[in-house]
Amino acid sequence: MHVGRTVFAQVMEHFPAYEFQKCVTRYGGDFGKRSFSCWDQFLCLGFAQLTYRESLRDVEACLRSVQGKLYHMGFRGRISRSTLADANESVDWRIYADFAQVLIATARPMYAEESLGFDLSGTVYALDSTTIDLCLSVFPWARFQSTKGAVKMHTLLDLRGSIPTFIEVSDGKRHDVNILDEILPEAGSFYVMDRGYLDFERLHALHRCGAFFVTRTKAGVLLRRRSSRAVDKTTGLRSDHTVMLTSAASIKNYPDPLRRVRFYDLEQRRWLIFLTNNFDLPALTIARLYKSRWKVELFFKWIKQHLRIKAFYGNSENAVKTQIWTAIAVYVLVAIVKKRLALDASLYQILQVLSVTLFEKTPILQAFDDQGSQEKSAPFSNQLNLLDF
Repeated sequence: MHVGRTVFAQVMEHFPAYEFQKCVTRYGGDFGKRSFSCWDQFLCLGFAQLTYRESLRDVEACLRSVQGKLYHMGFRGRISRSTLADANESVDWRIYADFAQVLIATARPMYAEESLGFDLSGTVYALDSTTIDLCLSVFPWARFQSTKGAVKMHTLLDLRGSIPTFIEVSDGKRHDVNILDEILPEAGSFYVMDRGYLDFERLHALHRCGAFFVTRTKAGVLLRRRSSRAVDKTTGLRSDHTVMLTSAASIKNYPDPLRRVRFYDLEQRRWLIFLTNNFDLPALTIARLYKSRWKVELFFKWIKQHLRIKAFYGNSENAVKTQIWTAIAVYVLVAIVKKRLALDASLYQILQVLSVTLFEKTPILQAFDDQGSQEKSAPFSNQLNLLDF
């Protein structure tokens, strides 16, 4: 029998402890704390994410049941529900947001060579948001409507590997298009967005920075055709035009030419009209770029299904943001572990295995030895397949 470290400790060693301490120091997270540090809090919340704990009392009961193993799993403070609840209320959530960004910076190069499914060498981002419903009587600070509470998680997703690169948690009332003001465009990259982000002044800011965008037009947007290109209509394409905006307000905000690509989706029997500032890619690639935007929708569904971001361990804004950022950190950590250990299992399968082996003292690779053959014989047909790469 292996008598070394627990699987939990082996997973947590992939967290850069020095970088975490830098984030803690930046916001004074451990100031005045003697027995329960920010690292203890992070380990508790990470454990809760990996094992799908329902409440802080649940976390406390599970960890206290293995009291003799906690020190070797990295815990130094005494685990109690009240102490953890106080930490969620008082420790600055930006510690975990900054640390998640450190992990994201580590994970992205690992997936830089992942295929998009079509020929394109540049970086492609999908921008979207998801609404997380909250009970207004329990979360009065998150008023969304007169009888409803909610927060929005705005996400910029790198489609190579489905790694989130920018996340902002805002109140539910914030309009999606305003997030464009918070994003620093990268020259040569592609930003794929739905019609909710159609704001010509902000899109022109992307254009001036040398970035490309692909979005859909809205009814009522007036365009004048300047030239046309031939298209292969057997692919679903119907037209490829260079156009100019015609209304005085729009042309003031976006005075340069745009490219309009019309596509007919035969399966869903609907027209799709795309606008982009890229005139070099084939028209079909523009359509495929927009189709790839659905990866961000699948990302939202995946984390809501497999991580704890719909039911919260605290009621304050700080506690909610802390839990969301911890979930993102765990998601990116599993993506890092997958690459570093060269695991064939999907992220879903990795999470499932970890959830039942965290307390085991076994080499982590041994826990995944038979996963490939088992999954082939009994696939999880009702699970999302976004991250089966």
